[in-house]
Amino acid sequence: MNTTADTAHLLVVDDDARLRDLLQRFLAEQGFRVTSVADAAAARRAIASMMFDLMVLDVMMPGESGLALAEGLRRAGNEVPILMLTARGAPEDRISGFEHGVDDYLAKPFDPRELALRIRTILRRVAPAPAPAQHSAPVQLGPRWFDVDRAELRGPDGIVRLTGGEASLLQALARRMGEVLSREEIGAALGTPEAGERAIDVQVTRLRRKIETDPREPRFIQTVRHRGYVLRPGP
Repeated sequence: MNTTADTAHLLVVDDDARLRDLLQRFLAEQGFRVTSVADAAAARRAIASMMFDLMVLDVMMPGESGLALAEGLRRAGNEVPILMLTARGAPEDRISGFEHGVDDYLAKPFDPRELALRIRTILRRVAPAPAPAQHSAPVQLGPRWFDVDRAELRGPDGIVRLTGGEASLLQALARRMGEVLSREEIGAALGTPEAGERAIDVQVTRLRRKIETDPREPRFIQTVRHRGYVLRPGP
């Protein structure tokens, strides 16, 4: 993905017609291309026919919920960034969103300007970074290799799909390989400093499933009790 606010195509999914129309107008004024739909079924049809750079997805909708849609997309290998909207802002709800593969979480009611800011933050996070003057060496993780500069993970069968949050997490650990990163430092690297410790743990768990032979006995992303996480690469 190589996109900016001027070219990013957003899919807004919310059953509240008034809020949906408000968001479409506001985000269009912010320079985004916006498609809006009322439910998960319509979202699936839109995704099948168009490419989107990010989804703004409501949790509570009639029929299939936003969480179920997010989980279904991730299981199908669709890693489009997802910003979840919900009327419930409890930490448990935020954690549930991360468990279903979302990239960020915003509780209603919210200031539309904050929504636009979070969208831009996610898009910057998932966009390819400019090539540095001196390239970082790829990191070996068993049969897989992680390109630190491109935040791209490759395995024997090609590119391993990562969400934006997973890619940023692995990149943050790889850039300080062998150092313990606190959950606060990881949250800052992900652009979600308010996510909370449990939410960071959920992101780590999801990433381990993609790089560890046995996620219950992690070899590469190790937990340092009371301190955080450290990346230890190896063949």
